[in-house]
Amino acid sequence: MPSDKDILIALFEAALAAALPEGKFEGRLPAPPKGRTIVLGAGKASARMARAFEQAWPHPCEGLIVTRYGHGCDTDHIEIVEAAHPVPDEAGFRAAKRILELARSAGPDDLVICLMSGGASSLLTLPAEGLSLADKQELNKALLKSGAPIGIMNLVRKSLSAIKGGRLAAAIAPARCVTYLISDVPGDDPGAIGSGPTIPEASDPDHVLALMRQYAVSVSPAMEAIIRANTVSGDPLPGQEVHMIATPLMALNAAADKARDLGLVPLILGDAIEGEAREAATVFAGIAKSAADHGVPLAGPGVLLSGGETTVTVRGTGRGGRNVEFLLALAVALKGAAGISAIACDTDGVDGTEDNAGAWFEPDILAEAQAAGLSPQAFLADNDGYSFFSRLDRLVMTGPTLTNVNDFRAILIR
Repeated sequence: MPSDKDILIALFEAALAAALPEGKFEGRLPAPPKGRTIVLGAGKASARMARAFEQAWPHPCEGLIVTRYGHGCDTDHIEIVEAAHPVPDEAGFRAAKRILELARSAGPDDLVICLMSGGASSLLTLPAEGLSLADKQELNKALLKSGAPIGIMNLVRKSLSAIKGGRLAAAIAPARCVTYLISDVPGDDPGAIGSGPTIPEASDPDHVLALMRQYAVSVSPAMEAIIRANTVSGDPLPGQEVHMIATPLMALNAAADKARDLGLVPLILGDAIEGEAREAATVFAGIAKSAADHGVPLAGPGVLLSGGETTVTVRGTGRGGRNVEFLLALAVALKGAAGISAIACDTDGVDGTEDNAGAWFEPDILAEAQAAGLSPQAFLADNDGYSFFSRLDRLVMTGPTLTNVNDFRAILIR
């Protein structure tokens, strides 16, 4: 049988392949319009989605996509703009303004294709009236440090946006709007992906303000007034379509198929795992040890698979995203248990703000750390999973994958 590392990497690669947009538009394309086909979009996967759409669409098209720096790709007709993520910058602001202008230019004979994926919430930044770009940048920084789940962060972003929460769809009307989504959110709620620019959603200012107070995100009187003024009805618009072309569960199912090919029994624990990364790791360690010791809920050789998006409340000064935080906490909780290896990676290829997708380890990782004079507990306390796994040559480096179905975790039980 292949090594633990080879198995874990193969499972991750299978999940990634299932999350790519190529081949996902066939059979889901609308009839060509009498007028223009305008392609708009945002997110870490949006440039690759645009290229795949061009390959599948045998008619003229034009448009504009905004993606993260380093996540662009070559297209024939659709313009690709790169901007900052997760904290918006001027490039993203200008691109969002142009996208809204293109949406408003669509007439009743036109077709507007919207391509949205994870990361669109930050990239498609157009503040509500009365709010500056600097205000939104500071808000995003506060949200990222708050420990709030991604769904709550996106709800707050919608309440202060001129384009999210269905506001882009309203600008597109009366043109026909067809949206294609790659999901990076637990539960695959279309309104949560990229904060739902084309998904009408009724706003509730009191609820949003209560959540901001709950997570200690500062709300000035002026910002509260803007939130209360920037409301939408949530009424559905006629003639719209929404298609989900890649999801976390699709990726996990592909990894499960690969596990079977390798002679392993797969068990998917869920595609929507949330909560603090280190707390989730403690729970997963208990499940893994039960599987290794008692064959419950899985008898080895097998693999426990999961997806979703955990969070990290930053207390230290270290480096690393939620996947290396999860993996380091998992290693600490397992205490060197025999026969258990694991991998945790972000499918977009970037864990947090570092250059790695994630990391992996095998059963002797703690012994190797001790021999190298490294304290896993100290690195965990400093939120520095990146440095820990880097020192031990266990980082997974893919570069930007140009897709995003959130986190992938696999725990191998021998």
